Amino acid sequence: MPHVERLSFSIEKPLLERLEKLVAEGNYANRSEFIRDMVRDRLVEQEWERNEEALGSLTIVYDHHVRLLTEKLVSLQHDCHGSILVTTHVHLDHHRCVEVILVRGAAKEIRRLADLIRQQKGVLHAALSMSSAGHCLA
Repeated sequence: MPHVERLSFSIEKPLLERLEKLVAEGNYANRSEFIRDMVRDRLVEQEWERNEEALGSLTIVYDHHVRLLTEKLVSLQHDCHGSILVTTHVHLDHHRCVEVILVRGAAKEIRRLADLIRQQKGVLHAALSMSSAGHCLA
């Protein structure tokens, strides 16, 4: 770990109690680890807001029997082929499939792809998780 700076700050008791609960629920060894994660999360959010390069994973669950859905999903992915790193497809049962699509590109483009996929009839659930491409995490 790089050189560590020690900080001191004041916090109201009710807020401290809530912080302690979050630290415990997250299985953090201490408050410092939790606060470092919060700061990193906020930095990543700022990168997304500035439309900087981001990494993302889009997990979708869908009914592949819905008319033309598979073709629409493939077409949307081909439209963004420059951003898609890999796609994993799993058959859950006779009707439902799950795909995990790993992407890298401008944050707005990743969100746009996720929104377009989410809007398709037959997509039962879509969850996007984005992270920094590494700029702010060092």
